[in-house]
Amino acid sequence: MAASHLIFLGTYTKGSSQGIYTVRLDGDTGTLSAPALAAAAPDPAWITLTPDNKFLYAIHPSAAQAIGFSVDAARGALTPLPAAPAPAAQPPSHLAVDATGRVLLAANYREGYVAAMAVHADGSLGPPSIVRHEGKGMHPTRQEKPHAHSVTLSPDNRHVIVADLGVDKIFSYALDPASATLRPAAAPFVAAPPGAGPRHFTFGATGRPAYAINELANTITAYDYDAASGALAPRQTVSTLAAGYTAPTTTAEIRVHPNGRFLYGSNRGHDSIAVFAIDAATGLLSASPIEIVATGGRNPRNFALSPDGRWLVCGHQDTELVTVFRVDAATGRLTPTPHPAAVPSVVCVLFLD
Repeated sequence: MAASHLIFLGTYTKGSSQGIYTVRLDGDTGTLSAPALAAAAPDPAWITLTPDNKFLYAIHPSAAQAIGFSVDAARGALTPLPAAPAPAAQPPSHLAVDATGRVLLAANYREGYVAAMAVHADGSLGPPSIVRHEGKGMHPTRQEKPHAHSVTLSPDNRHVIVADLGVDKIFSYALDPASATLRPAAAPFVAAPPGAGPRHFTFGATGRPAYAINELANTITAYDYDAASGALAPRQTVSTLAAGYTAPTTTAEIRVHPNGRFLYGSNRGHDSIAVFAIDAATGLLSASPIEIVATGGRNPRNFALSPDGRWLVCGHQDTELVTVFRVDAATGRLTPTPHPAAVPSVVCVLFLD
């Protein structure tokens, strides 16, 4: 019998959602339990865990950038941590905790900066250390200024990779966990294709190939990553859509299967997930998707793979629906299961185990 998996769901609370929810995924059938409210919070649209799963952080509309919770894994419960008062401010769009558990990183889309905060032993956060981006891109309304969209730790924890949709650049920062600060890496950035709008970023299984999903161009770009310098070198760009598709759509999330053989990217508007094969020798992607699978709801902003790679769980921003797909580890293909859950405005799917 396969283990069950506890999943936290971050949401927007402008409608009926109240905050962060939990569901449990049956590891044999893919069935989701009835959702339960784990913690009330305003628009906890992105959530992340410390490596030891003791603390969970959610984005927050204040200068603190995030709020923290202690995690009771057995009950799936969250208890708010004491927070220092902070004035209201634009919330970030993305969070990540470094491998030491001592630094929380935030990408602030609206304000165009990346922030680093010390994580103390009790889970409380230090004040943000901020690095602002400059410039703009070619899109008149989406790239009028910097829009830092995601923060991703390199496999060796030496660098933080920041995809900035607004300036069509992917930045590399050297991380100092002891001081919770960032500085430009030896190779500080790589330019994305003009108008691409890089959104989220992930590394392949070996750590050398890396991939960015480009929101505005509906593409994925494969990069070579140099661990010493933080340099990214583009090698390939592929479309997440079938040839001839022209209706409005943008991409959102990107994930690599735990076995390192397949990559998944979501399309919003087309409302689908594109599946690519990864060449084991080169890290390059198949020139076109193996398949493009409808997610079952509108605006699949986020999805995640179970740690064992058997399941893919997809949340939808504009449909009160979380869908589950069985993953074929040999082919990468997805098979929808009849086991959805009704959770409103899900925009982050986070497996605890």
